[in-house]
Amino acid sequence: MAQKKWADLSSGQRKAVIVMGAVQLTLATAAWVDLARRPAEQVNGSKGKWAAIIAINWIGPISYFARGRKTELPEITA
Repeated sequence: MAQKKWADLSSGQRKAVIVMGAVQLTLATAAWVDLARRPAEQVNGSKGKWAAIIAINWIGPISYFARGRKTELPEITA
């Protein structure tokens, strides 16, 4: 598989790479901030494990938001 250099990419391809990189960094940052602020009791598994998983591009942050957080429904008092 031939690898392209940055200079070989069109301006549209460069913009796409920059946008996708920014989205990835935003997702990962949001996941790490949420993990840091969330009590351990509200995380499925260990926080250390999830911190490492979040570092995996795309899959990590999405997995954390989908599976790593415990969601509790608020109690309804009558």
